[in-house]
Amino acid sequence: MTEPTRGVLAILAACTVWGLSPIFYTQLAHVPPLELLSHRTLWSLLFFGGILFIQGRLGQLKQLLAGRRAVLLVGVAALMISANWFLFILSTQIGQVTESSLGYYIFPLVAVALGRVVLGDRLSRAQACAVALAACGVFALIIGVGVVPWVSLALALTFGFYGLIKGRVAAGPVVSVSGEVALLAPLAMIWLWGVHTQGWTGLVGRNVGGFGQDAGTTLLLMLSGPITAGPLILFSYATRRIRLATVGIVQYVNPTLQFFCAIVVFGEGFSSAQALAFGLIWAALAIYSVSAFRADQAGRRAVRAASTVSTTVT
Repeated sequence: MTEPTRGVLAILAACTVWGLSPIFYTQLAHVPPLELLSHRTLWSLLFFGGILFIQGRLGQLKQLLAGRRAVLLVGVAALMISANWFLFILSTQIGQVTESSLGYYIFPLVAVALGRVVLGDRLSRAQACAVALAACGVFALIIGVGVVPWVSLALALTFGFYGLIKGRVAAGPVVSVSGEVALLAPLAMIWLWGVHTQGWTGLVGRNVGGFGQDAGTTLLLMLSGPITAGPLILFSYATRRIRLATVGIVQYVNPTLQFFCAIVVFGEGFSSAQALAFGLIWAALAIYSVSAFRADQAGRRAVRAASTVSTTVT
């Protein structure tokens, strides 16, 4: 099996786990979001720490967190990803998986827009058209439903800013994510202490403290670590072996499976306004994907041409 084939299989596996994860998190719907998020953070840290220990790379984590600038960047990234995780957990618990999938559909276009606004990147005509279409889709949803899809927008924005910050962190994906959960771990432990000993209820006004009280809940909470960390490791493996355009296209498996779960598994409603919004956003993604694929192909041809010229001159 070739390296690119392994890369495609790895990213497919990662996106499949992400896309079907609402089924897993609905099994923990009785656990309040902040409590579940805290467990997800701590068990992810344990899993990532074990991987780095086996690989003999714990020193890289220590080195990453030694610099003040790196800690600041990792800390902000940690806040963004924890907010993203919290919103995803909340959306599954309140029956808004359709909105969650919409957020991950529009994320690539939000990332392009953030690149333009924050980094000053120039947009191609196709990219500008795709962003405009996606914006029309969101406005159609607001007008049709009468409510701003705040879960979708917040998921896309937090993940977009997360990616923006990650680009400035001088560390590999596994090490940088380990740093993020390491910084979040004290907050998670404080919250779980409050839940178990002080009766804290959080935003939803209920207290569970299910860890250690029920075997099934305890096992599922522990599994939240591998289910969080495993796909990230697979994704990291894939991005080193396949083209960026391929990564971008295959990533749509994630929100597509989330959408399937919302409509088929959970039976969430799907209004005509949602259908129009999704149609516009799917069209935007098609334009964006074709544009990204063509740009990637043009770049590869340019590299081959330069290599040929260099060989000829030599």
